[in-house]
This record gives sequence, C-alpha cells and structure tokens, in this order.
Amino acid sequence: MLYDISPALTTGMPVWPGDTPYQSSPNWVLEGGCPVNVACLTLSPHSGAHADAPLHYQAEGAPIGAVALTPYLGPCRVVHCLAPGRLLTLAQLQAALALAGSGPLPQRVLLRMYSRFPHHTWDPHFPGIDPAVIDWLGEQGMLLIGVDTASLDPADSKDMHAHLAVARQGMAILENLVLDDVPPGDYELIALPLKLMSTDASPVRAVLRSLA
Repeated sequence: MLYDISPALTTGMPVWPGDTPYQSSPNWVLEGGCPVNVACLTLSPHSGAHADAPLHYQAEGAPIGAVALTPYLGPCRVVHCLAPGRLLTLAQLQAALALAGSGPLPQRVLLRMYSRFPHHTWDPHFPGIDPAVIDWLGEQGMLLIGVDTASLDPADSKDMHAHLAVARQGMAILENLVLDDVPPGDYELIALPLKLMSTDASPVRAVLRSLA
C-alpha cells in the first residue's frame, strides 16, 4: 500500500509569508498549429513537501542538487506527537516513540504534530522541534527527520537552532509532509529531491510504502 504524503501544489496554496506563491500558466497550448500543452511554473523551492538543503541555513552549505540521496530513500518510522506545544521536547518524542513501533529505530523518522494538516491556510503558530531532539536522534544514527509543519523551527525563530542542530548531526530534512492518514509504525520512505544545482531546497513527491 502506498501513502501519498505530499500536499497538492495549487494556485492559492498557503506559503511562508513573503515567499514566492505557486503559479502555473500555459506557455504553449494544444490548438491550431501547436501539437502540445506546455506550462510555465513559478514557485519557491520550499513549495509543498520539500527537502531543505544545507545552503538554506548555512552560507557555505551544499545546494540540494549536491546532497547525497541515501537519506531520502529507505526504512522510516512515523511517530504521532500531536499538539506538542511551541516545541516538541525530547521527553514527548520518547513517549511517542514507545507507541509507534518496536524493534530498532530506523535511520529516518517522520513526526506528525498536526491533528489535521492546514491545506488552505497559513499557520503562524505551528510547533517547532527542540534542538535536544535533533541531537538525540543524531546520537541514534538518524539520517533524516521529517515533519508535517512548515519548518523545524517556529515561524518567528531568528536563530534557527533546530536547523543548526541538523547541520551539527549531518542529517537531512523534509518539511510540509501530510501525515494525517498514516498510522504510526514503520514504512519505506521515497522522497527524492530534484537535482537543482544552485537552490536551497527542492519540492519532493513524498510517498510511504507499507512494509507488510
């Protein structure tokens, strides 16, 4: 069974305030002497489900087209950490992990914090991740952390502590995943970024495949 955990990219979809809104317009139209439809897209690399590159939060960080693909493909665990408050704490994560599955923790973890993903409105109060959570996950050998919010850090953060903890631990990031209908447990994650050689992020088509 496949779970599509990517929000739809549509005109009018919510984006980070001040970021580039998504637009799609026809460039060529299948009519008259033209044999094809070809669209023109305008969007932020942080549109919808996306992978942050180190360049997003480090001046000398790698662009998304230069990062290793291994973190974005392989076993993962979905963990429900609903309504954690302003920051998901390590104690909250560890309690939720106890309910999410048994056996060794895979090298990828996806955290559901919304009861329902806000498809149509921008949420300025989404929860962030305590950097202690990132450091603990790094100590467990984690390759990737994914969230159903717009960022690992709160919307008003100016210090980007969670992102810098990811840099410290050498992990990858997925954001804006839709995990509403995914039960907690273990899956195969498939969420490859585009090979964009100068950008700080890339949209992904993120899916989970059941292991059973």
